[in-house]
Order: sequence, then structure tokens, then C-alpha cells
Amino acid sequence: MGQPNTYTRVGRATVIGMVAALTLGVSGCGILNGPAREIREINVSSSRLRDNTPLPSEYSCHGTKKSPPLRWSSDVLSRAKSIAVVVDDTGSANPAVHWVVYNIDPRTTELGEDASSDPPKEAGQAAVTSTKVGYEPPCEKTGSYRFSVYALSGRLEDTRSASLPDILKMIADQTIARGRLTAVHIE
Repeated sequence: MGQPNTYTRVGRATVIGMVAALTLGVSGCGILNGPAREIREINVSSSRLRDNTPLPSEYSCHGTKKSPPLRWSSDVLSRAKSIAVVVDDTGSANPAVHWVVYNIDPRTTELGEDASSDPPKEAGQAAVTSTKVGYEPPCEKTGSYRFSVYALSGRLEDTRSASLPDILKMIADQTIARGRLTAVHIE
């Protein structure tokens, strides 16, 4: 049993567009940022997730609904002014952004389990596709859930009235490094 389908066709198209813009904007394609720029790599890992394996059900709407622990490392982190984490799914019938946490201190290199309930000091969380602020656990068994970490050249400012697309664009515009861990579906 999944969550109620509250997404419209327009809503799904908007989510797909937002995530595509974030991905293309930080891939070096220059679509959002003018001329292409080099985006460095961040290594993303987790004690509970492995790349290209199923998302443990405890981190879905079928389990405890907690956000999973994440770790990251990169030689570029010393140049970052903040870190952002985005969890999204564009591989299911109802694409969605499940979590956006930003303005994480750049000296931070991990988020513990259930960090959405107790985010790092001074970090902000955006309202996601469902309009909930914080981690909205995935529900679709067949999704492709991406846990992306972005090192940013600055901090996100004036986010109180910013929409989800605005926040994702701010992240894309300031990205200097990116890494990702992908769960292919829910256990």
C-alpha cells in the first residue's frame, strides 16, 4: 500500500523539470550557469545503503520513515561554503523530491540516521514535492532513489519564501562538487 497519489500531471512534470535542471545545471552542461564549468566529484557512502542496491524498507513509508545515514568526502570540501543534500526519484510513476537539506556546515561530513528530525545546526530544510518540510520517505517499490550531496560555493540566502524549484536552482547555481548514491527500488 503506497501513499495517496496527490501529484497531478503538471506536478510530476514540474518535479521532473526541477530535478533535470539541477542535474544538468551541475553536470558541466552550462544550461543553468552559462559556459560549462568543471564540477568536482564527492564520494558518497552510507553504513545502511549501497549504490545500485535496494533501499532498505525501514527508510521508506513502509518502515520507520527515518532518513538514512549518509557520509561524504572530497578534496574540494575545504573550498566549500556549505553543503546540500537532495533525495529525489524520477524513475517512478510519481517522480518526487523527497528531501532537501541545505546550508550544512562544510566541515560536516555525515548525517546520522533520522537527521531530518534533528538537522545540523543552522541547516535549513525545504518543503518537498508533498509540501512537507523534511524527509518524505519514498513509497513506490519501483523507484530509483538518488541521495545526492552538493558542495556549494556559498550559502543559500532568502529561502523563507523560496519555492522548491527556486531552492534547487540556488543549489545548482552554486555547486562546485557533486556525488550520488542511488537505491534502485525499495526492498
